[in-house]
Amino acid sequence: MDITINTTYLPHTDPDASLAFYRDTLGFEVRNDVGNGTMRWITVGPANQPGTSILLAPPAADPGVTDDERRTIVEMMAKGTYGWILLATPDLDGTFAEVEASDAEVVQEPTEQPYGVRDCAFRDPAGNMIRIQELS
Repeated sequence: MDITINTTYLPHTDPDASLAFYRDTLGFEVRNDVGNGTMRWITVGPANQPGTSILLAPPAADPGVTDDERRTIVEMMAKGTYGWILLATPDLDGTFAEVEASDAEVVQEPTEQPYGVRDCAFRDPAGNMIRIQELS
C-alpha cells in the first residue's frame, strides 16, 4: 500500500483569527479559502509540504449533528480538549520564541518529556492544542 496524509481537520470558531494564526504566526501558506462569515473552510499548510494540509472548518457543520452535540463540541474546544495536532521543527527554542511573541496562548514551555520527546504547546484561537516537537 502507498498511503500518505493529505489533509487533517481542526475546527475554528473565528475564521479570521484562525487564518491569522496559521498564516502569520506559524507561516503556513493558504491553499484555499471558501465560504463566508463563520461558515468558511480554510486550507493551510507548510510551503515545503504541498501534499499535506490542515483544513480549518466550522465545528460540527454537518447537518446530522444536534444542537446539544454542537454545544458540547464548542465547550470542548474552549477547554482545548477537542482538536489537536502535532507539528515538528529542528529549532524548538527559536520556534517557541516566535510563537510566544505573537501572543499565542502558551500551554507549555519547551520541556523534555519522560517519553523521550522535547516539545512545547500552544492553543490556537479556537482552543485547539498545538504541540510542537523538536526534530532530532
